[in-house]
Amino acid sequence: MRRKLAALAGAVFGLMLAANPANAELDLFSRLFGGTLGQGGHGTVRLDTNQKPGTIIISTSQRRLYYVLGDGTAISYGVGVGRRGFEWSGTKIVSQKRAWPSWTPPAEMLRRRPDLPRHMGGGINNPLGARALYLGSSLYRIHGSNEPETIGQAVSSGCIRMTNDDVIDLYNRVRVGTRVVVMR
Repeated sequence: MRRKLAALAGAVFGLMLAANPANAELDLFSRLFGGTLGQGGHGTVRLDTNQKPGTIIISTSQRRLYYVLGDGTAISYGVGVGRRGFEWSGTKIVSQKRAWPSWTPPAEMLRRRPDLPRHMGGGINNPLGARALYLGSSLYRIHGSNEPETIGQAVSSGCIRMTNDDVIDLYNRVRVGTRVVVMR
């Protein structure tokens, strides 16, 4: 069933890309996965913070990511966070951005899950989803997900998961060098 859905999504994407290349990916995910409301969803909220505009704040307890706009507002996105034993906090910097990234599970993950592939090319079935923001030299990323039902849950190995349409939106706003503050 997944393969059929992936093939259908590819065909629809091809048609959308031909019609409107600038917004094809975001439109595809919005239409296929219920828009930006659902489990992820984003919108502007009031946020009392002393962080500069453009900063990303992640509240793992709220399972929300905030992109600070300034003037006491931020864009709030639903996220999946690290499960018990994989929680973390601190400040990182976005060191790289990748569209449709490939994925090589780290050695620690392969020891826990020897059934995982050793490498996956980018694409709809890749666990990093449509976009990835790499956090410094750590193994952590803010990335899309091919399991949107995990958004709002603590299930990852420490990465911050978003729906693919939300991570595309965030990716388009963020620059390399953006400050990321993770709070538990």
